[in-house]
Amino acid sequence: QVQLVESGGGWVQAGGSLRLSCVASGSTSSITGMGWYRQAPGKEREKVATITRGGTTNYADSVKGRFTISGDNAKNTVYLQMNSLKPEDTAVYYCKADRGFFRLGWGQGTQVTVSS
Repeated sequence: QVQLVESGGGWVQAGGSLRLSCVASGSTSSITGMGWYRQAPGKEREKVATITRGGTTNYADSVKGRFTISGDNAKNTVYLQMNSLKPEDTAVYYCKADRGFFRLGWGQGTQVTVSS
């Protein structure tokens, strides 16, 4: 079992930046990839960015060029650097860990609010 704890959310004006962190604990050796997802009020949860243990990344079209996902395997931590934030980026951001196609766990979420 894997436990995930996110941090770094907050309030920022449009055009600003935030950096999210997600620390994994427990059976971390089983993790093959991690990712960030978000859910805005009244909307379904959507993928933001993912990264494999080998460093391969994937981004949602809506965040390409603005967000960067990175990982530190030694610290069992994944980061999401968010630049040029827009009001439509407002959501609860969740971290997820996978072993292949099997979901190992979700974090509790961290709120990101971008004001216009």
